[in-house]
Formats: sequence, structure tokens, C-alpha cells
Amino acid sequence: MITVTDDRGLELSFAAPPRRVVSLVPSTTETLFALGAGEAVVGVTRFCVHPAERLEGLTRVGGTKDLLLDRLLALKPDLVIGNAEENTREIFAEIEPHVPLLVAFPKGVDEALHDLHRLGVVMGREAEAEALLQTIHAERAALRAEAAVSPGFQYTYLIWREPWMGVNDDTFISALLAEAGGVNALAGVSPRYPTVSPEALVEGGVVLLSSEPFPFKERHRDELCALGVAPERIFFVDGELCSWHGARLAEALPMLRAMAPVWAARCPAR
Repeated sequence: MITVTDDRGLELSFAAPPRRVVSLVPSTTETLFALGAGEAVVGVTRFCVHPAERLEGLTRVGGTKDLLLDRLLALKPDLVIGNAEENTREIFAEIEPHVPLLVAFPKGVDEALHDLHRLGVVMGREAEAEALLQTIHAERAALRAEAAVSPGFQYTYLIWREPWMGVNDDTFISALLAEAGGVNALAGVSPRYPTVSPEALVEGGVVLLSSEPFPFKERHRDELCALGVAPERIFFVDGELCSWHGARLAEALPMLRAMAPVWAARCPAR
């Protein structure tokens, strides 16, 4: 018997690893394939894009927030995996009368690593999960060692335009950047994804323009410069590396290790 507890505190039990899984989370979809459990994945969202070559032909059950329930149920899954950040309570309420639902909500790196391990347990891929976790732990230790002797960097991480919106410190993005010595200029600001004034951008350290959910381009960089943000303080970042938990952490941590000294040189935190 396989028994796990999801991030809502609900216990799920399976007599054997699920053989028909629908993933409503792009990062989880990628992680399932990274663990060697891709053959069990029968449905994904239209935002699930990795690994592209393995997703061709899989049924798309809508978006992360606009589920096509009939299409999902037609797949006869024995497990649906969701995320409290990406999906809605209404979606969960639609699914739960029909299919076991595992919900994650990692807001820190430790929680993300726990979720990765839990996926390995559920899917009968503990050995694969442990191997991936060892790689991530090693990268995390190297990053933390360098951050400990660095002045760190202050930053504002933007996810949207019109209005400009960022992330506060109660987010996975902020927790991940903190591993590299990042100090969030929006720490303590509510809500979790607050609107940011031009004045705050000018004073908010390096400005990190994410590739998702809003796809920032050079013209948006020019807009920020016109508002008074120094061009040498503006950087484009890969939103998948900065916000996807799971297998992507193995790439995200080395990226931060490379970029943290650059950002610290521009806007040291101390």
C-alpha cells in the first residue's frame, strides 16, 4: 500500500502506483517524465510544454484554470495531480467526487523537494527521485556556500505589465532567489502578487523581467528605462527556471549561482 499526504493535509492511498495520471501542473508534468513515470501520463493541460517530444498526442484537458471535466473523466484516470497555486478550488471540487486528487503547494525549496520525493513515492519511482534529489541537494549546497560569503542582492521580480506586478516574499520565486542571497524589495507587501509603482521600481534593486506569465521583451525594458530605472539594473530571466518546482530545480540552482554575483555587483543588499 502506498500512502501519502498532500499539501492540504489529505491522505491518499493506492494499492499500486497509478497507471493513468492527469497532470494539471506544467512543472509536475515535466517532473513525472524526469522520474521515468511518463508512460502513466494520459492527460495534461495546454500549458504543459515539457518534454515537448513526449507530450505529442496526449489529451489536453483544458488550461490550468479552465478545466474540461468531461474530457478529463473520459481518460478514466486513477490519479489527478494539481497545485493550489496553479489551479482553483472550483476545479478541485469538480474533480474530487470522481478521481483521487493529489494537491501540492510548495512555497519554499524544502517544500518543493518534499513534493518531488512524494511524486517518486506515489509513482513507484523512489530511486529515480532520490537520484534527482541528490543532484539538487549538491547544487543547492554549492549555491548556499557562495551566497554565504556574498553581499547578496536586492531585487524586484516582475511577472506582469499594465499594471506592473511583482512577487512578495510569500512565494516560491522569492524563496528560491533567497537561496542565492536575494533580498526581495517587496517583502511584506500584500497581496502575494502586488502592483508595483514606478517609484518602487526605481528603488527596488535589480529588476528581473520574467518570461512568464507575461512575456517581457526589449520594448518593456525600454519602458522601465523611461520610468527612471537604470538600464544596467534590468535583467531578463527564464520564468520556468525561477518558478517551476520539481525537476527544473536541477537547472535553476546553477543558473542562480552564475547570476547572483552579477546582480550583487549591480545592487548589493548589504
